[in-house]
Amino acid sequence: MAARRELGPEYDDAFIETVVDRIQETLEARSGAAPRPRARPAGAPERGDRYHGLAMAVLSLLAAIPLSAIGVVNAGLPGLFVVMAGIVLINVTYTFRPR
Repeated sequence: MAARRELGPEYDDAFIETVVDRIQETLEARSGAAPRPRARPAGAPERGDRYHGLAMAVLSLLAAIPLSAIGVVNAGLPGLFVVMAGIVLINVTYTFRPR
């Protein structure tokens, strides 16, 4: 815990992940199971990225319902296309954001 205090809040996620990895290694050593690999494959998303992407998709679908209704009521079919294009643009920029 002293190391965590020294590092500060910026390193909380890395610190917790390291502690969890050490606990899992200890449990695997006790059970005799083969240790799991530590390094993730190149290009693989980090743990949190998968869940953030899912949350973004769900929120986009939830936002699309009222926004599409507003767009159709106010501008008809072109309004629907504008709303959907905006949602697609937001999702594409989120997916390809710099990390």
